[in-house]
Amino acid sequence: QLQLVESGGGSVQPGGSLRLSCAASEFILDHYDMKWFRQAPGKEREGVSCISSSNGMTYYAESMKGRVTISRDSAENTMYLQLNSLKPEDTGVYYCVADVGCSLETRHDDQYTGYWGKGTLVTVSL
Repeated sequence: QLQLVESGGGSVQPGGSLRLSCAASEFILDHYDMKWFRQAPGKEREGVSCISSSNGMTYYAESMKGRVTISRDSAENTMYLQLNSLKPEDTGVYYCVADVGCSLETRHDDQYTGYWGKGTLVTVSL
């Protein structure tokens, strides 16, 4: 069964860093456009970043540019999200998504496509 498992979340102080991982099983991660979404408490899901399967191009939400880096390791079949200079508003559950296309737009909950992991919680506070 196709599975995505996120890890690496935790609690950090503002200005801190975290590295999130997304391990894929039962499918080859490189065959999909891989994304990170996040959802803050009481808010809609928000696209964070995407890495294209075809050419490795990366895309970032404006709110995250300069503070995050998406990457993937084909040998490990794992995707990563390096989060730096974290702010309290970055708090939320971060989801890994395997999809076709690098759209990061926010949609109605029933309109999201792709395969989603269960998420990893990132908490940024003093």
